[in-house]
Amino acid sequence: MLLGQLQSLLSDLYALEMSYDVNDFLITDERVADALDAEGRCIEEKLLISEHDEETAGVSLYLKAELLERLQRNDPSHRLDGENLSDFWTALEGISHFLYYAFNADMDKSVTLLEMELQAEVDKFVATSVLLRQQGSGFPPGLHRLLFSQSEFDEQLSPDERVRYEDANRYAGKYCRTLISRLSLGRIGNDMRAELRRFYRLSQPAKIQHIEAF
Repeated sequence: MLLGQLQSLLSDLYALEMSYDVNDFLITDERVADALDAEGRCIEEKLLISEHDEETAGVSLYLKAELLERLQRNDPSHRLDGENLSDFWTALEGISHFLYYAFNADMDKSVTLLEMELQAEVDKFVATSVLLRQQGSGFPPGLHRLLFSQSEFDEQLSPDERVRYEDANRYAGKYCRTLISRLSLGRIGNDMRAELRRFYRLSQPAKIQHIEAF
């Protein structure tokens, strides 16, 4: 299944060793998602977290059924193109959020919404590059501009949410710009893997400090 493939792509990229399968946490019923997130925005993807105490939490990944149906008809793991890119990014963002939260929870580390969004933007940029390379395409020169300069923000966002998404987009864009030259070579070498894995494990302050150092 596509979601498992995308989970494996990110897990391999960042050397994540977890026993969780995203499909076991998936919900596609909009009514269930609304019940779990009554005041949330009406969107096609959201990670639903209910932290009961410092040690336990309920986690579900909602992906709208129609989104998954479109991806099944036009599978990006076979061919990623302009027709399915937006849906691919939506699904990948959900898996990114799920993995990042689960990985840090296993390490007894708290995460912020900003660092989850920042990491998801990085994941979309790198995973798109990797998948296109696997399909025999070169690095798309317009990818960075499309993802970071032409992005549109949901009008339903509150002012605080808008600032968070804009900050995540800006920081991720600056970081990913440093990766372009190596991604353009057509492969991810050991040095780049080490960089990506180190960045993944940094806290939000450390991520931002690392980005601002460029």
